[in-house]
Amino acid sequence: MKRQIAFMCAFSVLLSAGGCDKTTTLPAQKDSAVDELVGAWRGKVEFKSGALAEFKELEFMYVFNAGGTMTESSNYDAAPPVPPAYGVWRKTGTREFEARYEFFSTKATNPLEEIAKGGGWVPDGRGVLFEKITLSEDGKSFESQIRYDAFDPAGKPTESGSEGTSRGSRIGF
Repeated sequence: MKRQIAFMCAFSVLLSAGGCDKTTTLPAQKDSAVDELVGAWRGKVEFKSGALAEFKELEFMYVFNAGGTMTESSNYDAAPPVPPAYGVWRKTGTREFEARYEFFSTKATNPLEEIAKGGGWVPDGRGVLFEKITLSEDGKSFESQIRYDAFDPAGKPTESGSEGTSRGSRIGF
């Protein structure tokens, strides 16, 4: 009998330690408000002013990571060639977020024949994007206000305050 009681006590302890009670939250559940933006997104971006206003049908691909980092790439990253943008994001209110991300810019060197050989692009500063994002109630889309500032290789502003909007949708299965 003592053996049965000891076994039942040990089994109860194992069940509790193993997370078999009703209060356990599974990792797949997204109870945290910060997780609302986590994931992959595709957005259509339109700048009303500045150098980026000339880019028609501009699209961004965003990845917002848990912990507050992000990556962005556009369908114009090859013209001129630039790497993706990297940055941070944070929650500022109910379904409200801010993102700040940066990318390196390039310029062509002379002669243009160098470009045809696969070279000829040199660093030309950086761009900084700041975005205020409002997530839809269902969490499947967002709208945002976006600002772009450009800096030369020495860090001096070359363009400031270009403004636009973005509409994004969550990428999923």
